[in-house]
Amino acid sequence: MVKRAAMLSVSLFFSSSSSSHLLFLSKTLTKRTCFSSLSTMSINLNAHAFAGNPIRSKTPKAHDPLSPSSAFQSLKTHLLQNPETTSLPPPPKSPLFKVLPFRKGRPLASSSITGNNDDDVPIWHLGWISLPDCKNFLGKCGVDLTEDSLVYLGSKVEDDVVYWAVDVSGESRLVPELGDKQFCFVELRTLMVATDWSDSIAMGELAIAGHARALLEWHNLSRFCGHCGEKTIPKEAGRRKQCSNESCKKRIYPRVDPVVIMLVIDRENDRALLGRQTRFVPRMWSCLAGFIEPGESLEEAVRRETYEEAGIEVGEVVYHSSQPWPVGPSSIPCQLMVGFFAYAKSLEINVDKEELEDAQWHSREVVRKALAVAEYKKAQKTTAAKVDQMCKGVEKGRSLSADFNVESGELTPMFFPGPFAIAHHLISTWANQGVPTDGVEASSKQPSSSISNL
Repeated sequence: MVKRAAMLSVSLFFSSSSSSHLLFLSKTLTKRTCFSSLSTMSINLNAHAFAGNPIRSKTPKAHDPLSPSSAFQSLKTHLLQNPETTSLPPPPKSPLFKVLPFRKGRPLASSSITGNNDDDVPIWHLGWISLPDCKNFLGKCGVDLTEDSLVYLGSKVEDDVVYWAVDVSGESRLVPELGDKQFCFVELRTLMVATDWSDSIAMGELAIAGHARALLEWHNLSRFCGHCGEKTIPKEAGRRKQCSNESCKKRIYPRVDPVVIMLVIDRENDRALLGRQTRFVPRMWSCLAGFIEPGESLEEAVRRETYEEAGIEVGEVVYHSSQPWPVGPSSIPCQLMVGFFAYAKSLEINVDKEELEDAQWHSREVVRKALAVAEYKKAQKTTAAKVDQMCKGVEKGRSLSADFNVESGELTPMFFPGPFAIAHHLISTWANQGVPTDGVEASSKQPSSSISNL
C-alpha cells in the first residue's frame, strides 16, 4: 500500500497609503471581539483556524441579488461596461463587488498598527480590490478580466457586498505596482501564524483566505476532465466545473481530502503518544495522523493509522472536533482534519521508520509543563511584525522559521504545534483535564466532543 502521508501535523515553522477607491480593507478594528483563555496552558477558541468563515455561513437563494447565480449575472454586466466610454449606471439592485487577488497560492495582504505604543503589534488585513480597479490593473498587463476568471467566495447581506477571488499568478507586473502601495502577496501559512487567535475578525479573514486558496488551487488542478481529457469550464460562479465536451459534460466539484488526526491515550498510566516526523524542527512533537482510505470509517482509519505508524492497537475512539486545512501542498487543495481521542489497548511502540522518525509516550505532567512554557503568543507577534516588514518592502524572501522555538532565549525541551492547529487543541484538552480554570475544577471525565473543548 502506498501512503500519501505518514503524519499530517502542522508546525510552527516553514520550509520556506493607497486611495480608498483602490483597496477595501477591514475598517472595524475597534469592533474586534476577543475570547478569553481557559488557563495559561489551554486556549479557548470559538472555532478552529480556517473555520468560521463570516461570508459563507448561509448560501442565499437563487433569486437573491447576493446569490452566486444572480451575482454572476451582475458581474458579467459590470465587466462588459467600459468606464471610459460609457456612462451607463450599474445594473439595478447590483451589489458592491470586492476582489481578493492571489499569486501562486498567496493572498494579497497589507499590515497596519492601530496604536502609538512601541509594543503595539501590527495587524494584517486582506487586500480587497474594487472590481473596476482589478479590471484596470489587469488591463495594464494586457489581460482582460473575464467572469470565468473570478470565483465566488460569499457575501455580506448587511453591507450588500459580494466577495470574489482571482488568480493573478501569471501577471508579475502587478507585484511592484502593489508593492509600491505597501501591499504584498504573503504565504497563507505565514498569515496563519501571524493571526491573533483571540481576534475574531482576524480569524474570520484567515478563514476567507483559506477558503479562497482552496478553491483557486482546485481550479488549477481541474483544468481538464478526468473522464475524457477535454478542457473544463467554470460553472455556478466558479463553485463547480464541467467538461466542455458535449458528449461528456461531466460535473466536477471542489475536492476535499479527509484526514484523521488522533491523540492516542494510555488511560492506565496517564500518558499520551506523540510522534515526530523527520521534517519536524528539533524537539517538536505532535499527534499521529493519516488520510482516510476508500471503504473505511473514520474510527477504522484512526485504528489503522495508529497501528501502522506506531504499532499500537486502539480500542475506543472519541470524536473531538474538525478543522479545514487549506495550507497543504497545491496538489491537495484542502484537507479536512477530523480530530479524535484514541484509547490504547496495547502499549509497546513499534515505529515504522518510513512513516515516523520517532514515537514516545509522554506523561500528562510533562505535556502540561511543555504547554505552560511554550511562547506561542511571542511567535504570533514575531510573525505579525515580519508580515508588516514584508508589506513595507523589508525582509522579502527571508525565512520566517527563526525564533519560534525559543522560550525566553532558552531552548524548550519539547513543544507542540501552535493554537492554529487542531493538534494543539487535542493535546491541550487532554493535558488540562482536571486543571482548575477560573477557580472551577475542570471535569475529570474523558475528553468530550464539545465545541468548548477547542
